[in-house]
Amino acid sequence: MLEEALERLDAQSAEVELSFKYFIDKEAPVSGRKSVLDLDCFFRGTKARGEKMAFTLGVDVPFTSLCPCSKEISKYGAHNQRSVCRTAVRFQEGTECIFIEDLAAFIEKQGSSPIYPLLKREDEKYVTEAAYENPKFVEDILRDTVLALRSLPGIAWFSIECENYESIHNHNAFAAHEETVV
Repeated sequence: MLEEALERLDAQSAEVELSFKYFIDKEAPVSGRKSVLDLDCFFRGTKARGEKMAFTLGVDVPFTSLCPCSKEISKYGAHNQRSVCRTAVRFQEGTECIFIEDLAAFIEKQGSSPIYPLLKREDEKYVTEAAYENPKFVEDILRDTVLALRSLPGIAWFSIECENYESIHNHNAFAAHEETVV
């Protein structure tokens, strides 16, 4: 598509981005109930004349975060946030791309707990307690995601935006990082 755009338009460079919903199967942690989680994803290709194509994979991964400060100062619990990590990765030339579902599973491990589209009571208990045992600020999630992505082979560049949709504040918490690995 990019080569055709360069030729037909007699352009020096071309870029195409395809945004789509990608559905992954999720199984609730205790009940085992199966359901489908939708992820916002994109493929982006850029190419300049005489250069190789750059391919970027993007995926927005939702998860739960639990506020460490709230946990520390409260007698009876802590407040949770639904969070999203908007991740884009570019791969080194000649390396295999990671599958969307693998990247999503890798990213969601950096939050306090995964989310599931279908939960029964026993699953809710498990998810709530898992988040309680793994409290993280948005900055913690960002740092852990940066370190995790650095460990993946074949990554040339990545961009991360983490946002916690605050449950008790009138603002969200946000942290971002971009890095060229190679």
